[in-house]
Amino acid sequence: MPDSLEDQVPLEGPASRKSRQAGRGSVTIEDVAALAGVSTKTVSRVVNAEPNVRVETTRAVQQAILELNYRPNLSARNLAGSRAYLIALLYDNPSDSYLVSLQEGALYACEQLGYSLILFPAKLDSSRMVEDVVAFVKERRLSGVVIAPPLSDLAPLLDALELTEVDYARISPRDTSRPGPVVTMDHRRASRELTDFLIAQGHRRIAFIKGPEAHGAASLRFEGFLDAHREHGLPVEQGLIVQGAFTFETGQECGRLLLARPDRPTAIFASNDDMAAGVLHTAHELGVRVPGELSVAGFDDSSLSRQVWPGLTTIRQPVRAMSEAAVRMLVTAVRNRHQASSDVSNVNVLPHELIVRNSTAQCD
Repeated sequence: MPDSLEDQVPLEGPASRKSRQAGRGSVTIEDVAALAGVSTKTVSRVVNAEPNVRVETTRAVQQAILELNYRPNLSARNLAGSRAYLIALLYDNPSDSYLVSLQEGALYACEQLGYSLILFPAKLDSSRMVEDVVAFVKERRLSGVVIAPPLSDLAPLLDALELTEVDYARISPRDTSRPGPVVTMDHRRASRELTDFLIAQGHRRIAFIKGPEAHGAASLRFEGFLDAHREHGLPVEQGLIVQGAFTFETGQECGRLLLARPDRPTAIFASNDDMAAGVLHTAHELGVRVPGELSVAGFDDSSLSRQVWPGLTTIRQPVRAMSEAAVRMLVTAVRNRHQASSDVSNVNVLPHELIVRNSTAQCD
């Protein structure tokens, strides 16, 4: 790390911290070091996510940073090196609640590590998307890119980024074989568990609303749904499988299609909460009681799942934690890129949880 961060004028000590902050509105690296009981060099190493810092020391420094609301001098670092200490979050997802959680996690990690976060909304269906992303990466001198689904599975984009030699981390790709950090959850297992739950409630005619075909995690969720049926020896009726697009509106449309059937399902499993909320809206419009006549389940445990009535049974996907972990792994990869590779896996699988609310019930 450049000397400029450690050359800032020190304050007089922790005892008079509050009064000095009131006068200058500034906290230096020396204050963080004093509070954590370490050297300024150690603080610098923690801020830059350098390896071989003890876990206890890292926690002490991070706690001091939080308590003092310390912000590293990014402009000094940017002038001293070729990188801009910028992390870009690349996304194309229609779910507002998902994006909010994604951005919160990435922003928190960037602030902790002394980086800035910049957002780049990309359109998967744009013919210039890959070209625009590459131009953006080159112009901004990015330290790295966090790629959210469905872009995290887009081979032409990943190939192009590798040619720029920028480091990237991916969230929830289907293919985890490429080099570089990956943060995900077990989408297939989670979907199977939710389907198992519906079957245990007595449901035998369970409809499934699929997510976009380009979304690797969406296909894994459908496979988990099929796994549960196979394990229980239950047939899957193709007429109860419909295609959505992870939007509230497609949830409404798919709900109308399924509920118009003379032999309508007793339960509908939508592969994200936005579509499940759309199904609830349609059921209310049609006078179908939920959960009395129809059980509805979603996936994500977004804020929407708690705001609709009845509250949605769903799978809690740790989106914020996944985004935060992706940034941390990416920064570590940037710092270690010229060091010998280790045997540590580059895939971090975070836990999920089945959340049961009032939108599902026993099937009579």
